[in-house]
Amino acid sequence: MKEKAAVIMILFAVLLAVFLGNRNSAGAADDWENASSYMKALTDETVTWLPAQRIANHSTEEDLYNWARSLIPEVSETKGAKEMKLMIDNTPVSVLWEDNPSVEELKRIVAENPLTIEMSMYGGFEQVGPFGLSLPRQDQQTTTASGDIVLYSGNQIVIFYGSNSWAYTRLGHILDKSQTEMQELLGKHDVTVTMSYE
Repeated sequence: MKEKAAVIMILFAVLLAVFLGNRNSAGAADDWENASSYMKALTDETVTWLPAQRIANHSTEEDLYNWARSLIPEVSETKGAKEMKLMIDNTPVSVLWEDNPSVEELKRIVAENPLTIEMSMYGGFEQVGPFGLSLPRQDQQTTTASGDIVLYSGNQIVIFYGSNSWAYTRLGHILDKSQTEMQELLGKHDVTVTMSYE
């Protein structure tokens, strides 16, 4: 628990320094609001998306700094830029997408045409749906958490409102929904997921 608290404090210090350093632009207020929102999510006890192994991969201060910077792109870099959006039924969700070949290919496909996927409840902890196409895979044994989005068998998307251990390729994580909210979204009936680029 002490290690988790220390990691959160380090991330907070890094992000605080980054965004204070960037406040000399016209978009400073937006930058600060984005940083504050992210840190609120990060320190919320309901957020479980930050597994210890991801922190452990950043052994030096510079690695951790660069990783933290990558989590919240500067407003000046993202204004007017298109990004991949995800909607569950009629509810838009905020996703932190992974940086890997699977997501790159998915973005390329969705940029050409929005993708609608009919999902089905499975196992009491996830919704699964076929892409109708195959994506590159880098499957690894993974223990998922609520909000995780993964690729299964190269051709199915899985969104978790519970946890499971299996060989998956990580696609992303839903940032703005607690475990209770994910259960509400996904745990009652089959859903339709829409992916678009806008």
